[in-house]
Amino acid sequence: MVSSNSSTSIRDASPAPRSLETLVSHLVASKRSLSSIEHVWRANEIVTSTRIHLETSVITSARTSFLEAGITTQLYTLERVHAHSNAVANEGADEYGEVLRTLDAADKRLRGTLESLRTTMFEHALRPEPDGRKSLLDFVDEGGVDKLLAAVEKSACAAKEAHAELVDTNIGFYNDLKWIRNIVDDSKAPTHRPSSRGLAGGFPSNGLPGSPIPDILQSMEDRAKEMADNLESLVKHFDLCVTAIKHTEGGGDAAQRLTDDLPNGMAVGQEIASAPPEPISDQEREEMLEVLANDADQVEEVLTEIRGHISEMEALFDNVNIYIAQLDKEHSNALQAFRGLEALESRLQAFVAQSQVYVMRWDDEKTKINERMDELESLGDFYWGYLNAYDNLLVEIGRRQFMEQQMEKVLQEAMRKLETLHDEDSMKREAFKNDYGDFLPVDIWPGLTNPPLRFETRPVNGTEKVPDISKSVIQRAIRRVEGKA
Repeated sequence: MVSSNSSTSIRDASPAPRSLETLVSHLVASKRSLSSIEHVWRANEIVTSTRIHLETSVITSARTSFLEAGITTQLYTLERVHAHSNAVANEGADEYGEVLRTLDAADKRLRGTLESLRTTMFEHALRPEPDGRKSLLDFVDEGGVDKLLAAVEKSACAAKEAHAELVDTNIGFYNDLKWIRNIVDDSKAPTHRPSSRGLAGGFPSNGLPGSPIPDILQSMEDRAKEMADNLESLVKHFDLCVTAIKHTEGGGDAAQRLTDDLPNGMAVGQEIASAPPEPISDQEREEMLEVLANDADQVEEVLTEIRGHISEMEALFDNVNIYIAQLDKEHSNALQAFRGLEALESRLQAFVAQSQVYVMRWDDEKTKINERMDELESLGDFYWGYLNAYDNLLVEIGRRQFMEQQMEKVLQEAMRKLETLHDEDSMKREAFKNDYGDFLPVDIWPGLTNPPLRFETRPVNGTEKVPDISKSVIQRAIRRVEGKA
């Protein structure tokens, strides 16, 4: 047998067959072995397809690498844009929180002042007429406070709404970026791809240096060549079987009949079977039969080798298809990421504008809130001044009460002294009259008999008295004023 791996030699062969029946059985087995040509054809198809896959894989890998390089660069730029917009949102949130804390503090102070006005009862001695007002708060209009707070709340809600819109836009933009980034990162991650020996091996993504196809193709070509050589040895064995039968008595018809209906594409043996046998010597026939016997024992071994080769090639070709499918998937993912990037970049201008719009809206609302807060502070200061002035009014009333009391004491003491002087003057005038009145003419001084002068006191700049406020109320006011100082 001419098999490349055959180790059996002619000299080790069994004695040459003599019967036509034995030769026919060898011819039938040889004819069946020729069907292995289908394996050879299949091997050729696999090698050809693998060469095409090698070419396409180079192109696909180059295209994918180019796409991913551009996508990675654009992603970096877009991620920086998103980071800036996110920083704007975070900064706005911090400012918004600080404004709210300041606003809450101002509102708390104002509410505290209003509560103090509500709990400070009005002294009706100041306004005797009953008008239904019971506390200091009844003398002020709270509507201004409510209007200011409503305006602040409106601006705060508008700012919060603008911030929420920016956050939603940032989240949507981030999700799109993340989707594209995941596709790129998955493609760059090491993947398990088939090696040239059909084992799992890690290969870098989109790189021909990591491609198993060149080694697989070389292995396939070697196996295909061995299969072709094996098929050639089977063909030679078949021709030898036909020749041996032709040189055996009664074998001509058998050879003609058995060489018909060969596998498609296998045109061998017919010329030998139809042509008259060439004369050979007995020695030559004996040697031919010995070779034939030796080769017949190796037919099944050669077939097994061919089947093994085609089985290995099919397995390797499956690995090639897996690798190509992975490359196609990566290229498809890159195209998908590129289209997603195009869609994202088409919204980039609107995304950047959203950030700018938020900054303008927030600055506008922040200015309005600060103005309203200044008004609230002023209103709070006014109400606080009102409360403080009322306490000082009570203190002032207490002081005036004290001064009136002191003046009344002085007046009472002065009137007592004047009455004493008046009585003393009256007594002395009466004594003078008794001593000298009889001797003096009546008309010597008209005022000689007039009574002494008498004095009275009265207000000269108004008659309104200081309100009658109890000392306990005034003392509480004094403590409050001293506590505020």
